[in-house]
Amino acid sequence: MKKLLFLFLPFLACSLFAGEYPDISVKELQAALKDGKVAVIDVNGKKSFARGHIPTAIDFSSQGKSLSKLLPSDKSALIVSYCGGPGCGAYKRGADAAAKLGYKNIKHLSAGISGWKKAGADIAKK
Repeated sequence: MKKLLFLFLPFLACSLFAGEYPDISVKELQAALKDGKVAVIDVNGKKSFARGHIPTAIDFSSQGKSLSKLLPSDKSALIVSYCGGPGCGAYKRGADAAAKLGYKNIKHLSAGISGWKKAGADIAKK
């Protein structure tokens, strides 16, 4: 039993510190945007951002270094990071950057921009 626990501990530690963030649905994000209670980080890159992004989203590729100035001062504010869609892990760059700045309520839009568009949600263009 001790051997099994010893083998399991590294996996537990990795999962605790893997930087995973809870998911938020398109509908939940739409409601938060409507209420003005969310900051959104787009990590898809400049070209994708210019083709269409979630309204109010921050273009991480061009504004990531200024993130501390662009995010709310309230460290408990909702921050949502997204990338292309399900299976894309690039969102972690934005989420991790927010976490390093001390934000505690960070979520992941796993549907990404593809799911946002598929749901017929509003798109902003640069």
